[in-house]
Amino acid sequence: MGVAKDCFKIVVTSAVALTAGLICESVGVPAPYLMGSLFGVWVVGGSLPAVQPYLGIARWFHVPVVMGLSVLIGTSFNPELIVHINGWAATLGVMLVTTAIATIVGMFWLVRIRHYPITEAFLSSVPGGQAEILMIAREHTEKDYVVALFHLVRVVLVFCSTPLLLAVTEGHLAVTQSNFVLHQMPTFLSLPLSVLSMFLMTALAGYLIARLLHMPMPHLLGPLCLSIVLHVTGALDIPRISEFVILAQVAIGGAIGARLAQVQFRELYSYIADAVVSAVIMLVVYAISALFLNALFGLDLLKLWLAFVPGGLYEVTLLALLFGFDVAFVAVHHAIRIMFIILSLPVLIPTLKRLIRPNG
Repeated sequence: MGVAKDCFKIVVTSAVALTAGLICESVGVPAPYLMGSLFGVWVVGGSLPAVQPYLGIARWFHVPVVMGLSVLIGTSFNPELIVHINGWAATLGVMLVTTAIATIVGMFWLVRIRHYPITEAFLSSVPGGQAEILMIAREHTEKDYVVALFHLVRVVLVFCSTPLLLAVTEGHLAVTQSNFVLHQMPTFLSLPLSVLSMFLMTALAGYLIARLLHMPMPHLLGPLCLSIVLHVTGALDIPRISEFVILAQVAIGGAIGARLAQVQFRELYSYIADAVVSAVIMLVVYAISALFLNALFGLDLLKLWLAFVPGGLYEVTLLALLFGFDVAFVAVHHAIRIMFIILSLPVLIPTLKRLIRPNG
């Protein structure tokens, strides 16, 4: 009976999320299925109390989605990446240090000044992967909707500021093309059975290995680490699968939206000002680093900004392509930043809980 109820919730939530995602895509919203799912389920559940009990994504469904998404994240790494990393050691090093500084400064604001719980403050201050942070947040805090709100505000500021720095109209074109790229990814039906089998086997094998090694968050880190190793060594070449990328956004966004719908708008409103300040702090720290490298090495400032700014990998990479910047440079910096964050979080979160107290 419980499984049947879970399945009904998944169907209702997915229907609302997918519809909202399609609407967002049609009007050119960035990351339309993630944003649309979150806002669509939130608005429907919040405005129609009778629908609220039928919204939600069960954990037994969420975990396999995370396993598959982790495998696809690992596809960002390939044998050619090693060559690029050697040539960009200085900027990659500064970017990683900047990521740590931005997180620490953001946490200081939220924990010491605004008195947020340490886990919420940390996850809200980490300069995402938005989707990746949200799937991790579900594991570590009941108020993952607060983390979602902080990252949504950051993404909005990035998408408002970055295109304006480059050009007003071309920024919207990049969003349109990023949505187009999503549908140019291979589909399940277009892939050979052998590739789909390797996709499933990598996810399952990574999970089982992580369980045997007692790794934290085995459904995330196991498939992710195995996928990275296999792709970097050239042993595996799995493409990003269009339907699964959409499914992951619908599941993650829909789950957050369902929880947001259960919270009074008045409570959420109190977080917005903090989210704006947190996002501005983060962007200022990255801007200072870009200016530093520009002054020290004479590197193009906008190229550095695109490589450093914590926005969506696909969207920012497309902006680099449109404006003639080094796409590999931009993509590698974002991929390394996201991997650095995802691999660090399961270790850092329990450590921070032990070492830091909100009022200590």
